Amino acid sequence: MGLAGLSAGLSGLAVWGIYRWFSAQLLDMPNQRSSHTRPTPRGGGLGFILAFAAVSGLAVGLGQAGQLPQIELSWWGWGQLWAVLLPLAIVGLVDDRRGVSARVRYGVQLLAATLAVSGFGPFPLPGLAAGLGSGVAIALSAILTVIALTALINFTNFVDGLDGIVAGVGVVQFSFFALAFHQPIWGLLAAALLGFLRWNWHPAKIFMGDVGSTVLGGACGVALLSAPSTPQAWSALAITLPIVADAVYTLVRRLLRQENIFQAHRFHLYQRLQQAGWSHGQVAATWVGATVAIALLILSLGPLGSLLSLGLSLVALGLGEGYLQRRTATQA
Repeated sequence: MGLAGLSAGLSGLAVWGIYRWFSAQLLDMPNQRSSHTRPTPRGGGLGFILAFAAVSGLAVGLGQAGQLPQIELSWWGWGQLWAVLLPLAIVGLVDDRRGVSARVRYGVQLLAATLAVSGFGPFPLPGLAAGLGSGVAIALSAILTVIALTALINFTNFVDGLDGIVAGVGVVQFSFFALAFHQPIWGLLAAALLGFLRWNWHPAKIFMGDVGSTVLGGACGVALLSAPSTPQAWSALAITLPIVADAVYTLVRRLLRQENIFQAHRFHLYQRLQQAGWSHGQVAATWVGATVAIALLILSLGPLGSLLSLGLSLVALGLGEGYLQRRTATQA
């Protein structure tokens, strides 16, 4: 079966256990901002987190013993990874269970992002040292990386509003990291997400909750920081576009409309498409398909593929907004 199959199987089993025994304590009741119409358990992300933790630990142990030479992550590196992800998982699970204040959530995200930068280094910003000096450049790079990581964590959480969308995108993203960076450990997370998708694709039996979405955002950030080279790191940024572009576009749109950006809403492009009549599956498949296309462009064309992905993402946003505007005008 292999470690990937073990990761997927354990994830599916763990999610089934959460659904079977804990769903009554983690029930997501529909409200005016919800895309679902019936009470659905949340917190299922804990299942793929536990599976990934167990199987990645096994992989590191086998790698250190020389039985899996392709697994180059050390126990120290594995510990640094989980030093970042564990605080996010804990506060996310508590938030799913009884709620956590925004200040506490962001404080934990800042801690996780700081630990990520401490363990894996800041995101490379070429040319910064020439203008500011090495010491200032390193400090500024670290600060900007921490801010960007907390944004990525939150953006991933924001887009987790339809059945299968974040989990499906995550399968492609972490498969890409495994292939592009030659880091098979990320393939185990992709496999664990596949095990979870069995329960999360529309109609979802369980949601991943904040415990899952924030951990995925944090893991994506760590993967980008672990890129083997600066060009690969910058090219790989494009794999986040299906999530980041929607979130940033919605944020800018709300600012221009002078709306309270801190108020919960249903104005993301993916949510508006679902409200316009697209099914959960159609929206999720579109986002997953876009991520596959971006992954293929980067893998085949490198930095040029990344630039093309950015351009195509902007075009896609424009087409989506135009479609929604025309549909609104037709219904008026």
